[in-house]
Amino acid sequence: MKAGRLTEEVRIERASNTLNEYGTPITTWVTLCTLRAERVEQSTTEYIRNYGASDEDVVVLRARFFEGITNADRLIWHGQSYNINQTVPIGRRQGVELRCVRMDP
Repeated sequence: MKAGRLTEEVRIERASNTLNEYGTPITTWVTLCTLRAERVEQSTTEYIRNYGASDEDVVVLRARFFEGITNADRLIWHGQSYNINQTVPIGRRQGVELRCVRMDP
């Protein structure tokens, strides 16, 4: 993995449950790490579903290895949130490939 290709900045966030002022549990997102990444692939596919047609934006990013990234986390890239579908380690803790799908607002 060459440092010159890591042109994108991504943020990994993890869900955390806290209590609001009324004692009701709410989910907040806490920043786990900020990484430099390389965009490997980006595509949009249209699917026909029960409720009609929908687009699915898929992005594959490579970044330096960071311990603890799971599918339960989310990725923020260019102000958009992406659900992490798959994490693939590269080498022996050298890097990680993240396959993500954009979350609907």
